[in-house]
Amino acid sequence: MSLAIVSVIATACVDGVARNGGTQASDEIRVCHGYSCKYEARVVLGAPDARRIGAIMAGGKQSPQGERAAIGQAVAYFDRRAFEAIGIRDQPRSELGAGGVRGQLDCIDESTNTRSFLRYLDGHRLLRHHQVGTNISRGMLVDGRYFHSTAVISDDSGKEWAVDSWYSETGGQPDIMPLDQWKADDSESRDARRR
Repeated sequence: MSLAIVSVIATACVDGVARNGGTQASDEIRVCHGYSCKYEARVVLGAPDARRIGAIMAGGKQSPQGERAAIGQAVAYFDRRAFEAIGIRDQPRSELGAGGVRGQLDCIDESTNTRSFLRYLDGHRLLRHHQVGTNISRGMLVDGRYFHSTAVISDDSGKEWAVDSWYSETGGQPDIMPLDQWKADDSESRDARRR
């Protein structure tokens, strides 16, 4: 993959995040799909969603570890709501030939959507032990690894964590792991990952 292509992919990621604005306090979240945010759909989180998400997050409020587990459950809930908005079930991981296919998500779409939802949590003051960071990428083919992007949170100690939903099926739990471990990981086996 040339640096020009990597630059285009990275720009798409930044553009997708920019379209979702600053701290996401609105009850409407735009979700990307079709690879590199080619298409967008609207997810409106109403009062029943807010209650469910609030209950999930309340279950993890006692510690950073508990909050990360709650974040995983809340992201899975949001992913299911995004599926309802898009109307097409995404396959885990990206298929090379599915670029431009409505409803299919690559890592840019997944990480942008996850970050938008994390900003929603932050905007609704549901994060007690973590802050939302900037999406991070790894791999450029020249280093022997495929390009991949993830959403990032940092805990109160400053330790960064990847929140990566690309490996799971629609509504599945995202991988949440220390960011340095995520950056070093070149395994394509989801079962090899540790939370």
